[in-house]
Amino acid sequence: MITIHHLGVSQSDRIVWLMEELGLPYALKWYDRKDGLAPPEYLALHPAATAPVITDGDLVLAESAAICEYVSQRYGKGRLSVAPDKPNYPDYLYFMHWSNNVQGMFFSKLAANAASGGQPQANPISTGVLKRREDGYYRYLEQQLAKNPFVAGPDFTCADVMILFNLTSLSRFGGRTIDDLPNVQAYVGRITKRPAYVKAMAIAGPTATKPSK
Repeated sequence: MITIHHLGVSQSDRIVWLMEELGLPYALKWYDRKDGLAPPEYLALHPAATAPVITDGDLVLAESAAICEYVSQRYGKGRLSVAPDKPNYPDYLYFMHWSNNVQGMFFSKLAANAASGGQPQANPISTGVLKRREDGYYRYLEQQLAKNPFVAGPDFTCADVMILFNLTSLSRFGGRTIDDLPNVQAYVGRITKRPAYVKAMAIAGPTATKPSK
């Protein structure tokens, strides 16, 4: 059975959601943050020291996109993936990687802000480039959701599982909001009503608490 190593208030909640969507059994091992950071026992799970991490027998696997594809293909019969011969396969690939690209810019902005002593205009070129690129990613998402109910086309896929953290929880850490994106807002409203999502967030979402033993 797959074990999800869940770090509180992290992207590992999407793997719980994925398992609930697929109706697959899993074990959940919860790790509390220490002063906002992952505890040593979590960092020791994988050299990348990131969330999420799953174990499956002797396998230890990190990175959300890799975990989503691994679970969907090996245990879910590909139900939430898109096959290469499908016309929306390029969109699926793009939005499977959208989240990490956006988060890369988010952390770059944090680093640039820290390097400038909290003065965003200290380096207007890098600040402007990061904002332009970030806005471009979100603008393209808004355009995509004007045409399709889901990010990769007509059906719910792993790509939807991948991107929702950025549209909901990332703003808790200072990430971009979606207040100016009506199609994205409507999409989030639809997705967050899915029974599997509601159940997963109750188990492992940002406001969930560690189960008592």
